[in-house]
Amino acid sequence: MNLSHVILYAIVPIIVVMLAGYLSGKKGIFTGDDAKKFNKVVLDYALPAALFVSIVQATREDLVKDIKLTLISTVGIMACFMTVYFVFRMFKKNTGADAAVSALISGSPTIGFLGFAVLEPIFGTSPSVALVVAIVGIVVNAIGIPVGLSLMNASLEKQNPGSTKHESAWKPVIHALEQPVAWAPILAVVWVVVGIPWPAYLSPSFDLIAKANASMAVFSAGITLAAIKFTVNWQAVLGSIFKMIMMPAVILILGLLFHMDPLNLKMLVVAAALPPAFSGIIIADEYNTYVATGTSSLTLSVILFIGFCPLWIWLTDAALRSGFLC
Repeated sequence: MNLSHVILYAIVPIIVVMLAGYLSGKKGIFTGDDAKKFNKVVLDYALPAALFVSIVQATREDLVKDIKLTLISTVGIMACFMTVYFVFRMFKKNTGADAAVSALISGSPTIGFLGFAVLEPIFGTSPSVALVVAIVGIVVNAIGIPVGLSLMNASLEKQNPGSTKHESAWKPVIHALEQPVAWAPILAVVWVVVGIPWPAYLSPSFDLIAKANASMAVFSAGITLAAIKFTVNWQAVLGSIFKMIMMPAVILILGLLFHMDPLNLKMLVVAAALPPAFSGIIIADEYNTYVATGTSSLTLSVILFIGFCPLWIWLTDAALRSGFLC
């Protein structure tokens, strides 16, 4: 794959749009509250529409081929998620809640905000790209977030008995699945499996809002970065190392070991190399837990992504050409 194409068509546009959002945030044109509203448009309308209309145009054969993608995504991402949690839990100054926030940030890629913005310029517009975004998104939102919240609440309850509500362990899972970004791709998969033909004349109605997904998400990410204070410390650096190096490396090794489809493997490695999930920062802010270090790790990872994205594409191509682990 031509790395200059990746840089010019995927990385540079993201930098330009994110910088525009960042500057507008610094000048006070938009605030962190505005970014939350933009994020809601992305997560509740634009992204679900983009996922649904792309997936319903796939075939049953595509879905069967992507079973391996689903399993490797789930195992790889959640293994990294729990590794981050247990490593940060070992540090004396960190509580279990701090470690849970670290996992929600450094153990989760921001697939909802940057997935299409990064993958489509590199791999084109296709159902395969949408399936990668959908599968990773479901792992992050329907598995990672509920697990992280459960770990956080358990720690907070232990520190201050009675400080958290005693709710069903399934409530975070149900809440995650109620979100359009989770049920829209699931509905699309069911549609394809049942074999209902998708009327082509319906696609433009979804495409119109779907096209706002990538640009609004990246612009909003810039505003969010402008609203947070950036200070480098060793835990922020370690979190970035886990996110930008460990996670894509684990996915690449698993994909090679289990002979994953080369194109799906490339897309999944890039998805795993995306910066940390912004949802982790939102949760950290809501619980007032690990906010400063978490936001610093997020900002540092966004900067590092500029170099690591083309690097991981090159490493994946090199591994596939050499037949490494095959």
